[in-house]
Amino acid sequence: MKIVTTAGWGIACLLLFTATAQADIYKFVDANNVVHFTNIPNDPRYRLYKHTPPQRVAVPYGSTRSVAAQANNLNRRRYSSIIDTAAEQYQVDPALVHAVIMAESGYNPNALSSKGATGMMQLMPDTARRYGVADSYDAAANIRGGTRYLRDLLQMFNNNVHLAVAAYNAGENAVIRHGHQIPPYKETRNYVNKVITFYQSLRTKRPA
Repeated sequence: MKIVTTAGWGIACLLLFTATAQADIYKFVDANNVVHFTNIPNDPRYRLYKHTPPQRVAVPYGSTRSVAAQANNLNRRRYSSIIDTAAEQYQVDPALVHAVIMAESGYNPNALSSKGATGMMQLMPDTARRYGVADSYDAAANIRGGTRYLRDLLQMFNNNVHLAVAAYNAGENAVIRHGHQIPPYKETRNYVNKVITFYQSLRTKRPA
C-alpha cells in the first residue's frame, strides 16, 4: 500500500496578530490501493480522517483587512473546489452557495450558532440527519448537505431565489405559512438581503 500526502497551505510571517485556521486531515484510497492524505480536499472522494481544533496562525503585521477576513479568505480558497463540485452535482449556481456560506459562517467550518446550527453552511441537526451528514464539522459533508438542501428549496419554490434563501433561514414551512412570501421576521429579511447582496456581487465578478 502506497501513501501519498498532498501538501496544503501554510503561512510564515511575523507573529504579531493571529487568526484561526482549520487543520483537518482528509483521506481516500484509490483503485490502486494508494492512500491519499491532504488538508485541502479538492477531490469529492476525500473523507474526513482527523478533525482538529482551529489552530492559531499568523497574519501580516499592518494588514488593512481584519484578522477575520484573512482567515475567511484562506478558507474560501481552500474549499472553493468542493463548493464548485457540490454546486455542479446538485445543479445550483456556485455563486449562490458561496453567498449562503458567506452569510452563514464566513467560511468557518467550526461555526456553531446559539440555536445549534453547525459548520460552514450552518446545518441544524434535523437538516443534517435528513441529508445524511453524520458530522457537520466535516466541511466537505456539510457543503454537500447544505447545497443539496438549497437545491431542494429552489425546486420547492420554483427557482425563486429570494424564497429559497428565506426558507434556508426560517424553514420552508414558515415561507409556506406566510403565503409563499418572505416571512415578516427581521432576522430572515436581513438574512435574505445579505445573501442576495453577496450573490449579486459574486455574479458580477464572474469572468466573461
